[in-house]
Amino acid sequence: MKKLNEQLKELIATFKTLRDPSSGCAWDREQTFKSIASCSIEEAYEVADAIEREDFTALKAELGDLLFQVVFHAEMANEEGLFDLTDVIAELNDKLIRRHPHVFSNNNAISASESLTIWENIKAEERKSLKYDSLMDDVPKNLPSLTRAKKLQKRATRVGFDWASSKDVMAKIDEELQELKIEYEADNRENISEEIGDILFTLVNLTRHFNLEPEDIMRKSNLKFENRFRAMEDYAKDNNLALDTMSLEALEEIWQKIK
Repeated sequence: MKKLNEQLKELIATFKTLRDPSSGCAWDREQTFKSIASCSIEEAYEVADAIEREDFTALKAELGDLLFQVVFHAEMANEEGLFDLTDVIAELNDKLIRRHPHVFSNNNAISASESLTIWENIKAEERKSLKYDSLMDDVPKNLPSLTRAKKLQKRATRVGFDWASSKDVMAKIDEELQELKIEYEADNRENISEEIGDILFTLVNLTRHFNLEPEDIMRKSNLKFENRFRAMEDYAKDNNLALDTMSLEALEEIWQKIK
């Protein structure tokens, strides 16, 4: 088996061949940082999907696709004289060592939560040196909405802007639901939209207080609904029924049976 550095050199050589102006792939030659930015997001989701399905053969392939996105961006940067993959790896390694002083300096055994606190504190200090105007400045705007909501909320906790407990968040959810009901009764569609947004944002806060990932929760809920609906379709087929001709009451009855 070839060594890691040999495999990496071959991968970079493959990329350079694909980008060759005279003999490479037309599609690969035309790509820019912006044109393939969404591909990186897509590949990351496919990695998460393979993990969720516990399909480790697929995971190996999807990690390769994600790695190629890293190589793609790094080597395009190299073409422009900005940086290369070696610089990316070196910066990552330096960051990991810098943000784990409890491992590489103090050599103290601490808990996972304490490790995370150290990581976040060092990260915050690094941000200060960049002289951002706001704690919110470098939260990526193209993150999935639930993930971005959680990151914005975590940043706000840096100045103590947070509920003291999950019980307080639950009370806020009740408050937001009451506000939604008022707007619903008034049939104010613009305010209804805003109140639903407030509820979703507060629900993300609740997941944060329980140390849960909102995107993971939503993905699992989607999968549960999808599997149950497919089971409804199978039930209908086995019993010579047509779901689209059935009443809501009859559909609900099948749904309950599937549950």
